[in-house]
Amino acid sequence: MAAAASGTKYDVIVVGGGHNGLVNAAYLAKAGKKVLVLERRYVLGGSACTEEVFPGFKFSVCSYVVSLLRPEIIRDLELPRHGLEILPLDGTFTPMPSGDYLWRVNDHGRTHREIARHSRVDAEAYDEFGKAMQAMCRFVKPILSMIPPDPMTLNPRELMKLLFIGRRFQGMSSGDKYNQVQLMTMSASAFLDQWFETDVLKATMSASGIIGTFLGVRSPGTAYVLLHHYMGEIDGAFRAWGFARGGTGAISNSIADAAREAGVEIRTESPIARIIVKNGRATGVALANGDEIYADVISSSVDPRLTFTKMIEPGNLPDDFMEGVQRYKFRGSSGKVNMALDGLPNFKCMPGDGLHLRGAMSISPAVEYMERAYDEAKYGHWSSHPYIDMVIPTLTDTSLAPPGKHILSCFVQYAPYKLAPGLNWDTEKEKFGDAVVNTIAEYAPNIKDIILHRQVVTPLDLEREWGLSEGNIFQGELSLEQLFFLRPVPGWARYRTPIKNLYMCGSATHPGGGIMGANGRLAALEILKDGKGA
Repeated sequence: MAAAASGTKYDVIVVGGGHNGLVNAAYLAKAGKKVLVLERRYVLGGSACTEEVFPGFKFSVCSYVVSLLRPEIIRDLELPRHGLEILPLDGTFTPMPSGDYLWRVNDHGRTHREIARHSRVDAEAYDEFGKAMQAMCRFVKPILSMIPPDPMTLNPRELMKLLFIGRRFQGMSSGDKYNQVQLMTMSASAFLDQWFETDVLKATMSASGIIGTFLGVRSPGTAYVLLHHYMGEIDGAFRAWGFARGGTGAISNSIADAAREAGVEIRTESPIARIIVKNGRATGVALANGDEIYADVISSSVDPRLTFTKMIEPGNLPDDFMEGVQRYKFRGSSGKVNMALDGLPNFKCMPGDGLHLRGAMSISPAVEYMERAYDEAKYGHWSSHPYIDMVIPTLTDTSLAPPGKHILSCFVQYAPYKLAPGLNWDTEKEKFGDAVVNTIAEYAPNIKDIILHRQVVTPLDLEREWGLSEGNIFQGELSLEQLFFLRPVPGWARYRTPIKNLYMCGSATHPGGGIMGANGRLAALEILKDGKGA
């Protein structure tokens, strides 16, 4: 194979131009490294991208809201100067089959009165719940910026990290300790049962516990996923979510601009065929066109299955490590349905336009409804009545659609990657899209009349087009056995791999998925600590 035409050798090649790969590259370049980012698709951002799917309509095709992006990254990379603008997402509106609704907003007083309309007991409990969750967030938040310690080592530095976590736990009140243990072990539904009695409130809140997992709201372990999403913050306010002006691709583009300013070279439409390994050491990459590009360090932001089974030739990795890679669970369970609209949905329970359309709209009327959606998925069927989280970003950002038109972005569960025998996503795709539209129509009957275009994204699409194995939006489930020092493989959670000079920096590493960027930043710090590069 021919070498790259320029003959340039880099300090670091970053595989994948998703937001974590771009963060990784930016930090390395700011430290003086010569960095090249190679992205397979024509657009940057991975699943945090904005694309004009239909003429005039720009969609955040996969990821669609933001809150987990780490404040230190926004600050270090000066992202607002590079175009990042977050527009607040005001609350969650849940229509109910009875004709009633639950509408929680960012105004504490209004939300308190709204919950009291359903249950005075829950209104009081809601305040206490918020305080308890903030305490849990304060405990976990520093861990998001921590290199996972190795509990098997006798290295004093690693033991000090464990001691730090232990001291923080001991410093909590007895009630907060109890809550923390429950959050790490219980189901989202069972945890919320201890606080609330209103079914629609519990159902809507428990939805945060199943996002990106092939689990139901009653499955143990989903309480932690609820906490993971509760940790979102904007300007220091916990549980704050928002849109990026220009779609989620604007986040990735702002990071890319910061990276370029620091000297990073970025190439799109540059798929990698394999990572070159010589004598147990990563030395470069071979592109699909035959070019070879060399670097002292390779940093992969794609998931472990793609990195270790598709890009590394057999025989270069230990058997026990590969067994861990094979055991790593993806189990994609989510789909997206994006619609171009000629108007706005008209909900039976609250007719007409209004502020309730400016936040998230959640089809999660009851805990039983949520669990039945999961029951279908367990046996290889998409949910006929799914959980749907909808947003209309054009009410906040008019640049995304022609005047008077709107886009509706629907995150949907469940859409299992592995369907029952005899079914496949190529033939089930539009049927799944129909089920989503029909479900919305039960609450907003005019929806079918205002759809101009529709895009259905299945887990198989997420794998084929966006390189997410089994369509998992977090590059692997956020289950307890795949967190912290166990992610992605026990013993290899510190961004390094058994191949020298090959690192991991994507969502399959600590602290997990979401538009967070922490993975890319922490991996860059480890690369720099190892002193790699020219």
